[in-house]
Amino acid sequence: MDYELMVGIIGTALILIGFILNQIGVWKTSSFSYDLINLFGGAVLIYYALLLSSIPFLVLNTVWVVVSLKDVLRSCIKKIF
Repeated sequence: MDYELMVGIIGTALILIGFILNQIGVWKTSSFSYDLINLFGGAVLIYYALLLSSIPFLVLNTVWVVVSLKDVLRSCIKKIF
């Protein structure tokens, strides 16, 4: 298995873990864990999109990461204040 494929599998697995745990009721879409795994999964998939030179996939995952980052930061700020 080559490096690029492993990167893609890892990023996809992270996103799918969050999705599955949400669907079975373990995590809510508003939970910190859900947002964090989406942030990391999306970031790995951005790297994967760059490796593949796939602009549409890059755009999709950049939006995914920005939205997840917003939610992660909001959760962190709530815990601080």
